Amino acid sequence: MRLLFGSSALAMGVVLGAGTALAVDLTVVSWGGAYTASQQKAYHDPYMAENPDVKIINDDSAAEGLAKLRAQVESGNVTWDLVDMVASDAITACDEGLIEEIDPDAMLAAAPDGTPASKDFFAGTLTPGGTNCFVPQIVYSTTFGYRTDAFEGEQPSTIADVFDLEKFPGRRALEKKPIGNLEWALIADGVSGDQVYEVLGTPEGVDRAFAKLDTIKDSVVWWTKGAQPPQLLADGEVAIASAYNGRLFSAIAEKNQPIAMLWDWQVFDLDGWVIPKGTPNKDAVLKYLMFATDTQRLADQAKFISYGPARYSSGPLVGKHADLGIDMKPHMPTNEANAKTILNFDYVWWADHRAELDERFNAWLAK
Repeated sequence: MRLLFGSSALAMGVVLGAGTALAVDLTVVSWGGAYTASQQKAYHDPYMAENPDVKIINDDSAAEGLAKLRAQVESGNVTWDLVDMVASDAITACDEGLIEEIDPDAMLAAAPDGTPASKDFFAGTLTPGGTNCFVPQIVYSTTFGYRTDAFEGEQPSTIADVFDLEKFPGRRALEKKPIGNLEWALIADGVSGDQVYEVLGTPEGVDRAFAKLDTIKDSVVWWTKGAQPPQLLADGEVAIASAYNGRLFSAIAEKNQPIAMLWDWQVFDLDGWVIPKGTPNKDAVLKYLMFATDTQRLADQAKFISYGPARYSSGPLVGKHADLGIDMKPHMPTNEANAKTILNFDYVWWADHRAELDERFNAWLAK
């Protein structure tokens, strides 16, 4: 009986141990606010409903994602499982060996018609730096919003207006980094959109961009998290703010704020997932990633925020907002009416120049 009892207890322990092993907490790093909320509804909640042993924990540290990821990997103490990252940072992270390589056709779901993932994600987006380390979710833009009650008569409509404090007085909000700001400064100073990176690639071009930023520097509030510029606009602390288009959509359509969009020279960019090198939950992450980046899930995210899904097969599935019932297509940055002037963000160029321009930008801010 002792043997029988001991064997039964051992067997029970194995069963319990096996059950416990199935439970996993996945720490997913993203940007917070309306964007994380859209991921929660489109990806996280449905996945946890299908996989009750998985708990997804949100961490809103994506704005410092590259630096914090580097520190974790270098210290050998990786606590993140999946990180939402812009393409240029993903290229840097991949080059530094901080994230796992991805085999798209083995690790990602095919399109409903059988098209392999490598052919269904927008051309070039899976390999922006030449190595598969990045799985795009969305095409988004950084653009401008302005308070509709801040100006009498004419409303701002161009990037040049953002830099015109005399015609359009009031404080501005800009993201606290050189990306985007330097390009807009050059366009506002007369450089054509198709020559921005050529000009910015010269010392004289960099000087010219910073000189233009000097003209509004004293009127700028600097933001670091995506939720900040819509709030600054809503509170009336600024008259014009750069912001992610989806955050502005949320403020305008969902919260009825007196804000309008200024689409001139919106900066197109990619945002997607990377897997930290050394995550202890790699198998669970890969299972989640296949689900969260399939055709339906990427289309579902567009029900909650106005970002375009990064798969060809997802586009036709974009429909109405889940709560408001409005057609989401006209609110996408890729809509023809919104995309008359587009700056295609050169993430490879920025991966090569980010460190030096970050240093220059921070020194400029400190003056």
